[in-house]
Amino acid sequence: MFLLDDQETTRLRFRKIQRTDFDFWLPFFKDPSSFLHWKQELEPPEIECGKWYANQFKRFEEGRGGMNALIEKNSNSLIGHCGLLVQTVDGIPELEIAYSLLPQFRSFGYATEAAKKCRDYAFENNLSTSLISIISITNKASENVAIKNGMVAEKRTVYKENDVTIFRILKSDWDSIH
Repeated sequence: MFLLDDQETTRLRFRKIQRTDFDFWLPFFKDPSSFLHWKQELEPPEIECGKWYANQFKRFEEGRGGMNALIEKNSNSLIGHCGLLVQTVDGIPELEIAYSLLPQFRSFGYATEAAKKCRDYAFENNLSTSLISIISITNKASENVAIKNGMVAEKRTVYKENDVTIFRILKSDWDSIH
C-alpha cells in the first residue's frame, strides 16, 4: 500500500528494493558523509548495509511501508532510496517521507523530485492526512528538501537518540498548492 512500485517522475523510476541492490547501495555505508548528521554506533559497512536491507524487507512484511529504489532513467542506475515509512514519533504513529542518496547524486534535485512524488502519491491515495520528514537539526540539505516539498518545521524532539526537527505538511495545505 505504501510502496510506489512502478511510479515515475521526470528523471526517476521507483521500484521495490531487491536483494541484488546490496552491492550498489554499499558505497552509501562506506562514505562517512552519509552519517555526518546521525549519531549512532556503526558496524562495518557490509554489516550496516545488510541490516538496512533486512529492516526494509521486515517493514514490507509488516505493512509499515519502506524505501523504494530510485533508478535514474537515463543511466538505469540505482542512485538512492525514497519512500513512505510508518514511524512512531513521541508515541504517535506518523507517515514519513524518507530519502537517502548515494553521495555522487546529491545536490542535483533528485531527493526533492522523489520526495514530492511520495507526497503526491500519499495524498492522492488518501494514505494520511499529514506527512512528516524526520531531519537531524544539523542536516540543512535535507531541511531544504522538506521545505521544497511544502513542509514546515513543526517541532524539535529526540528521535532514536538524535536531536531532530519534525517537518510536516497537511493534506489540506497540499490541496491548496497542488
